[in-house]
Amino acid sequence: MSIEAAFMVPHPPMIVPEIGRGSEAQIEETTAAYERVAKEIAELRPETIIITSPHATMYADYFHISPGKSAKGSFRQFRAGQVHFSELYDQELTDEISAIAALKDFPAGVLGEREKQLDHGTMVPLWFIRRYYSEGKIVRIGLSGLPLTSHYEFGQMIAEAVEKLGRRVVFVASGDLSHKLQSYGPYGFAPEGPEYDTRIMDVCGRAAFGELLDFDETFCEKAAECGHRSFVIMAGALDGLAVKATALSHQDVTGVGYGICTFYPSGADEGRHFLEKYYEKKENELVRKNELADPYVRLARQSLESYISNRKTIAVPDGLPPEMLTTKAGAFVSIHEHGKLRGCIGTILPTQKNLALEIIHNAISASTRDPRFDPIRPSELPWLEINVDVLGAPEPISSPDELDVKRYGVIVSYGRRRGLLLPDLDGVDTVDQQIDIARQKGGIREDDPYTLERFEVVRHT
Repeated sequence: MSIEAAFMVPHPPMIVPEIGRGSEAQIEETTAAYERVAKEIAELRPETIIITSPHATMYADYFHISPGKSAKGSFRQFRAGQVHFSELYDQELTDEISAIAALKDFPAGVLGEREKQLDHGTMVPLWFIRRYYSEGKIVRIGLSGLPLTSHYEFGQMIAEAVEKLGRRVVFVASGDLSHKLQSYGPYGFAPEGPEYDTRIMDVCGRAAFGELLDFDETFCEKAAECGHRSFVIMAGALDGLAVKATALSHQDVTGVGYGICTFYPSGADEGRHFLEKYYEKKENELVRKNELADPYVRLARQSLESYISNRKTIAVPDGLPPEMLTTKAGAFVSIHEHGKLRGCIGTILPTQKNLALEIIHNAISASTRDPRFDPIRPSELPWLEINVDVLGAPEPISSPDELDVKRYGVIVSYGRRRGLLLPDLDGVDTVDQQIDIARQKGGIREDDPYTLERFEVVRHT
């Protein structure tokens, strides 16, 4: 057996009458679509319901699967404690998913449970489902801060486990859409909000799951989406299958997007191995980009590849532009993988006798010594995108008015504490944001009498 159907659903607590107390009438269209989903699940009579939820236990670098035999929960936090749940977990399927992940050295399993109570991203779908179908155990899975590709890959592992055990399963991908659709909504408005909702409903309405991987991380953050990673795990669980998709509803009247789609697989389709296609396309793009890279980026790549593969620091190679050998300057090396930052370390002022050595040493530090990340593994090397920023001399400024987030980086200093942020970064749109991030990086409080410096950079990509 395999996954018999999958469903993309939202989780607004107000949709439950005991919580909404009449306000749920605003989203009657969503309620009607949810009722249809619940009835379809009841007709399928699954042995197990897999639910991915943005509000389950979540880690930056690990997918958490809820352990144990059972869990309880209620809507007490929404002043509706009389609505409660007691669910049995499918321990065998949980163990099988964990075992497959361990075999592949993939960061997923049952470690690190932080919240034993069911979350509302799980309970809202169950509130509808349990009105029509009381059988079937559940598997509850959290998301992670890892790239979208990792979420898709995890979905493939879930499908492998389901297939191995012969379970009759439905997959419920719980997640709201954008939270920034209306100025009167609880999170305000951003132009990326409606754009996200339009795109996601189009993509899921066509079951064009490969396009889920093309959503830029910064765009998703600006749209304040909730469920994208949940939907990507679901897509991975349906990898290689022909899928009949139906978009049942989409509403944005509360300022938050609620979308519901159904997906029914109908047999193998070799043309729908989307992660494989994504990697092939990405590899071709990176090969072309590397061929066009300038000497600064090529040197950084050569340095980190040598160190990661052989633990050897390269000597300054022949054939570099003269200015790399005669100039002394601070430099930052930034590394991204599948759209996510993977390492960034640099020097504000020069520490080596020339810029070439500065880049060689900072590339090694960015790839292996950034405290925010594990060292980069050799298997990751083909997917790395590298930037080198060469810093101009810092100059003191007396006011934030002398900053420009596109042109200048900022250094915030207080005593021996220092925080730096480069210019022209995705997601940093205002001077206030730029200063706040740099200040926090330096461990400097908002009320500390800090000083500001600005600097320009030459960016090599």
